[in-house]
Amino acid sequence: MTNSELKNLLDSLSLEDKIGQLVQLTGECFAGGEIQTGPAEELGIPEDMVQRTGSILNVTGAEKLKGVQKRYLEQNPSGIPMLFMADVINGFKTVFPIPLGQGCSFDPGLVEEAAAVSARESSAAGLHVTFSPMVDLVRDARWGRVMESTGEDVCLNGVMGAAMVRGYQGKSLSEPGTIAACVKHFAAYGAPEAGREYNMVDLSEKRLREEYLQPYHAAAAEAGAALVMTSFNTVNGVPATGNRWLLDEILRKEWNYKGVVISDYSAIAELIVHGVVADGREASRLALECGVDIDMVTDMYAGHLQDMVESGVISEELLDASVMRVLELKNELGLFENPYRFADESKEKELGHCQAHRETARKLAEESCVLLENDGILPLKKEGQKIALIGPAADSAEICGSWSLFWNSADVTTLRTGMEEKTQLSACVKGCDLLDAEPVYIGFRGQELRGRKDQSDLIAEAVEAAKKADVVVMTLGESPQQSGEGAARAFLDLPECQKKLFDAVYEVNSRIAVLVFSGRPLDLRYIVNRAAALMLVWQPGTEGGAALANLLFGDAVPSGKLSMSVPYCVGQVPVYYARYNTGRPAKKGTRNRFLSAYQDIPNEPLYPFGYGKSYTEFSYGKPVADRGEVGTGETVTVVSEVQNTGMTAGTEVVQCYVQDLVSSTSRPVRELKAFARVFLRPGEKKQVAFTLDEKDFSFLRADKTWGPERGRFRVFVGGDSNAEQETEIYYCG
Repeated sequence: MTNSELKNLLDSLSLEDKIGQLVQLTGECFAGGEIQTGPAEELGIPEDMVQRTGSILNVTGAEKLKGVQKRYLEQNPSGIPMLFMADVINGFKTVFPIPLGQGCSFDPGLVEEAAAVSARESSAAGLHVTFSPMVDLVRDARWGRVMESTGEDVCLNGVMGAAMVRGYQGKSLSEPGTIAACVKHFAAYGAPEAGREYNMVDLSEKRLREEYLQPYHAAAAEAGAALVMTSFNTVNGVPATGNRWLLDEILRKEWNYKGVVISDYSAIAELIVHGVVADGREASRLALECGVDIDMVTDMYAGHLQDMVESGVISEELLDASVMRVLELKNELGLFENPYRFADESKEKELGHCQAHRETARKLAEESCVLLENDGILPLKKEGQKIALIGPAADSAEICGSWSLFWNSADVTTLRTGMEEKTQLSACVKGCDLLDAEPVYIGFRGQELRGRKDQSDLIAEAVEAAKKADVVVMTLGESPQQSGEGAARAFLDLPECQKKLFDAVYEVNSRIAVLVFSGRPLDLRYIVNRAAALMLVWQPGTEGGAALANLLFGDAVPSGKLSMSVPYCVGQVPVYYARYNTGRPAKKGTRNRFLSAYQDIPNEPLYPFGYGKSYTEFSYGKPVADRGEVGTGETVTVVSEVQNTGMTAGTEVVQCYVQDLVSSTSRPVRELKAFARVFLRPGEKKQVAFTLDEKDFSFLRADKTWGPERGRFRVFVGGDSNAEQETEIYYCG
């Protein structure tokens, strides 16, 4: 439709039709042969409003969704097609590593392709919108949803979020195989107090603008995500879903964002519980006035907007603005020309977990794993070595992460399968349950998660297998259901049953390569000094077993770098590299109670952001700038020579950090500004260049304006956030 045709359509709608476009319900309301009203009745939504509902979530399948759309259009007075939305977070039928793992790849091109794969598969299944990417900055591993972010860094999150948006949306949403991206959660959802889900967030405006808002801007305002989702938390004491400053002043006016804003699940109703409004009527008014276009699964808009418009409490023009944004999205998706869009049963079957998509998943899983330690035990030998595979994830298909909703377990290549394609294992045993009997965790669907009280029989079997092996590959970590939404944890160490398994095996065979499956950084002190090799593999997805086998046997070389620091212990969190000096900084190893340091643990994380080993070694030359001074509108190029000094070809993630030495406000000790993946053969050298401009020196100055200040900057280039090679430049603009 043209803009004038959309305007005519809007003008033709009844008030009830308009409100319906802003209501989202679950697929339960539309299952079966006719529209069902059971769940909607529980919300207090009448049947005639259900028949006007603008969108539903988490129903998939081309045949099913075409049927829902057909029945809906037959009963809908306006004839406007519905939007179908779902949580396609790290894959659809083909599942990729969790986003935190994808961040470790430092490969935005491959992450973009993975998002494009997800779009192709899910659009063929009838979906129009995915609630991804989540670009919340995460620095507290207690929070369960760190698994859904690409990490702790402003630059990395922005680059990866924008890459995902491009992958999902393509060049145009009218292209076949695309879906609309929804950036979430706006804003600062990744900094909840105590790492507890849904908890309050309290940040200064300086910190909010310099760090937390930047990735949303990159993904929504710059990359052009079609939707933005509000967050559950408060910002400056005001819940985000009813925050005019955040949604209207910043998102709409400062950033000129034109897309759809959708609430998170029931977030408009939760304004009442937050205590900023007295009832649903006021909650609806506040959310609409702030620019929230779609109410996700409550009766707020459905139950209150009509009366408020008719009584003049809110203007119909305000309502029309939100309705038009929803209609424009449907128009961009081509739904008015084809309500069934790209839903295609044969395509759905053809594309779902096809070989090409599996190859992309395998490659991304290989790049996402981070080798932390290796005494030479890896890579393993395919011949002449007895290898015992031990641990609860040794032959498990549950390696896709808690937000993977649409995959088939039969499609998963387990670690055992992947390794047995390379060599014959001397044994494969479970060794222990994934969890202890206590505490009891609650899974994503409300189920209880616990292990048996007595697991001695499994441990004994593992000991016998280890005695007969030259090398043990051991899988440890957490259940996929221990991370994700609602999965905050106060303790991050391994379960006692896994510690007992490790101890028992170590007694008879110390040659242990540990693979840690998890959705968050864990406290690894119990094993770090005894494991012969240690690799974080996250939840690697449907091709995880194939990718891990390639890494273990050297058919792929580890290149992943940590997207989130691994804490020394939970007492450090939140812990991150871009810290502030304070007036009394403590140098590493210093013990002085009058400096900013712990008395009983180090300040430094166990492993810092950007860290990761390979099967080879890399060295760096001193970076050289092409100019000593840079002014307004100018750029400076910093070049560093990187050499592979080992005997194996490999890829190094070269990282460029900047430190502002003197400014009107305190600044982080360093900030990532650019990175590059560089492949080097043994002995090979390459010049790696990074071009910095005015934005790389900018921040929220003391006078509340944004921009750079005259002064000296250090530029570091190296293989992690502790890079030592540096040069200095002067910004004179």
